[in-house]
Amino acid sequence: MRFSDLGLQTQLLAILDELGYQAPTPIQQAAIPEVLAGRDVLAGAQTGTGKTAAFALPLIQRYLADEGTSKAIHVLVLTPTRELAQQVHQSFVAYSQGTGLRSVVAYGGASINPQIDALNKGCDVLVATPGRLLELATKGLIDLGTLQTLVLDEADRMLDMGFIIDIKRILRHLPEAHQTLFFSATFNDDVFALKNTLLIDPALIEVTERNTAAAKVEQRIYEVDSHKKAALVAYLIGANNWQQVLIFTRTKQAVDALAKELGKDGITASAVHGDKAQGARERALEAFKTGQVRALVATDVAARGLDIQQLQYVINYELPYNAEDYIHRIGRTGRAGLAGLAVSLVSHKEKYLLEDVEKLTGEHFIPQWVEGFEPNPAAQESAGNPRRKPSKKSLRANALGQSGNKGKAGKRRRR
Repeated sequence: MRFSDLGLQTQLLAILDELGYQAPTPIQQAAIPEVLAGRDVLAGAQTGTGKTAAFALPLIQRYLADEGTSKAIHVLVLTPTRELAQQVHQSFVAYSQGTGLRSVVAYGGASINPQIDALNKGCDVLVATPGRLLELATKGLIDLGTLQTLVLDEADRMLDMGFIIDIKRILRHLPEAHQTLFFSATFNDDVFALKNTLLIDPALIEVTERNTAAAKVEQRIYEVDSHKKAALVAYLIGANNWQQVLIFTRTKQAVDALAKELGKDGITASAVHGDKAQGARERALEAFKTGQVRALVATDVAARGLDIQQLQYVINYELPYNAEDYIHRIGRTGRAGLAGLAVSLVSHKEKYLLEDVEKLTGEHFIPQWVEGFEPNPAAQESAGNPRRKPSKKSLRANALGQSGNKGKAGKRRRR
């Protein structure tokens, strides 16, 4: 199938040809006609299969058809992270070059004034994070009354991050009649529940088996004691001469500590997490993309916005508490049909998290050992099996330093 078979205009076809797009991916083949027809859509596909183009291209075409009828915001795209917002905005800019379409990106963690200036110059497509969008709307700095299409990109992640209240508040600023598009690499019960509230007779598009990794991503599980993980990461990178490695941890503290340890082992590394200023995060990502550093250590804040087509290696230094995040993490490699390798380091205490991943993906992993880093059987035996899994809420609280443990005087311990 060709892009011309999907009903795209000659102007867009020329842009795609200039960008080197040869044929539509399965998600683009299925979604573009539905979006062009104005239907609500609930679409899922593996990361790196062209989800952004699947909604951006038809929305740009509809803008071209309606050009001149309104200078207000036509499209609102909500994303869970700043990095993903930037990525989606850049895609709209690339796909609409020479058309006159004006795309603006707005997110927190950066000055609002340049974003207001950009909006005042005219905006057809607004890509934003929920918090900054609400700030703009409640201050009366944007008018969404004539919006035609709302896009929730990575809808499951927004729900996981607690944005459901913000989304409902945003809906109050939208006209009752508008098109709604849900795009995500994973589906969960919360997404389907929200579908019944926000979508009207949606087209359900699933071009691959739900909640699976890309076929060309090899997944390896290495069983290792927690205190040996940093050394094993350095060994794997050095012994295999890996030049560009994305490493995920669960906490900000672990990001900084691991990046520091890798530096001691002669492996240049940058760190990215939510406490980093936006400028520092952008510089770290750019250094990684351009090969100035060998490793990028990150929390899940980067999982939804990092787009490096040639990235081959992803390491889960720690498995995520949310199994769906595993899909998004390893989806950073194996993009556009290329091969990739995803390595997960699993300690004895993390085996229940591996079981969660297996349950979600329907796969069964056989853990391997690396010579010199074999787990200590005595330590595992003494640890035993916990009678009850700790709740994910308590695990997240502990990771953020918000434990409810109290000292003898009844006061919370200082951290």
